[in-house]
Amino acid sequence: MPTSTPDRYGSGPPAVRAEGLVRRFGDFTAVDGVDLDIAPGEIYGFLGPNGAGKSTTVRMLCTLSAPTAGRAEVAGFDIVGRPDEVRLRIGVALQDAALDDKQTGAELLRLQGRLYGLTRHEVEERLRALWELIDIGDAVERPIGTYSGGMKRRLDLAAALVHNPDVLFLDEPTTGLDPVSRAAVWEEVRRLNTELGMTIFLTTQYLEEADELAHRVGIINDGRIVAEDTPDNLKRSIGTDVIFVRLDGDAERARSAVQGLAGVDTVEARGHELVVTVAEGSATIGPVAVALDACGVPVRDLTLRTPTLDDVFLELTGSHIGRERDSGDHGDASIASHEKKVA
Repeated sequence: MPTSTPDRYGSGPPAVRAEGLVRRFGDFTAVDGVDLDIAPGEIYGFLGPNGAGKSTTVRMLCTLSAPTAGRAEVAGFDIVGRPDEVRLRIGVALQDAALDDKQTGAELLRLQGRLYGLTRHEVEERLRALWELIDIGDAVERPIGTYSGGMKRRLDLAAALVHNPDVLFLDEPTTGLDPVSRAAVWEEVRRLNTELGMTIFLTTQYLEEADELAHRVGIINDGRIVAEDTPDNLKRSIGTDVIFVRLDGDAERARSAVQGLAGVDTVEARGHELVVTVAEGSATIGPVAVALDACGVPVRDLTLRTPTLDDVFLELTGSHIGRERDSGDHGDASIASHEKKVA
């Protein structure tokens, strides 16, 4: 996770601001009173399962869908009153990328650059900078209809970056990518943020993606933001770190040796195991290991378990975000389909 934020982070008016944003489809409320205040240069992770309202929120902020109620500004412009100004200043890579299968990848990127007013020379410079991110080799000169899903995702991300937008919206950008391609996208997101100060609004179901990239995370469930903070603060809010110790000896003697150590909150002996709760696991695991060695009780293994964003989600909603993803629920896709019928 980022340990520091760009120089621009926190300065100036918000890059994204929403007040009471609502989107309904008939009797169904997909987004229910969302408030956002995202600073310039911030990576904001929007975390939630399928059907939570992530993609619907992004579509409103990108002026692709009108809010039923509430208001929002992106890059300083109202999404309803000044949509053209918003579109000039944002880059968007959505789940359902609208790519022309008959175009080549290179043709798509060149057209995108010209539509945003870049000169031919500027377009070619941008393409050279984006080749590594696209990473599809000679396929860039082939029709997009011949691309795999992962290649299309990378091309769509590159198209969103051609004009160096002020605010970049990435809607689950690494879904369907292999681990190497996913790591390349993560590295590009970091570079855009640290080198260019680009504000990035990242929706994801991947807990590790939000943890690795986001300065702050908003957790959305059933259309409402149920928590918002840095990943570390969210994890600390639900409890302490836990050290698990498996022993080949007297657990009570081991418990006594660990109980009085600085930083240890509680120690529980369970048969041949110790469960040690601590405030800061990384700072306390060493002294715990030394104390156990000194008391003469053989240790089979010692493991540090820290809270995860999935633990936070479970605490707030009663379910695991990972299980929601694995269940095959395509709620956001259903909402998008419904939106086309209603709009």
